[in-house]
Amino acid sequence: MKKIVQEVENEGLMALLGEKVTLFCLNYIYTGKLMGVNESCVLLEDAAIVYETGPLTDTKWQDAQALPGNWYVQIAAIEAFGLLK
Repeated sequence: MKKIVQEVENEGLMALLGEKVTLFCLNYIYTGKLMGVNESCVLLEDAAIVYETGPLTDTKWQDAQALPGNWYVQIAAIEAFGLLK
């Protein structure tokens, strides 16, 4: 099997530090400002849990509930992430 291997520094979650991100996880969707990343978890500031998205092209979630304080999400639970909102 041939593989293309190229190391890129500050790629993935690290590239999104300081941005408002959306994390699609095993059971829930979280959104908030990405303030920290380590080997096991990420730190979200002004975090919310999204119970109903509505169309992903909309500028506002249909039902997003604010979480108290800063919120940590286990990296192992994240299936996909990006800048949606």
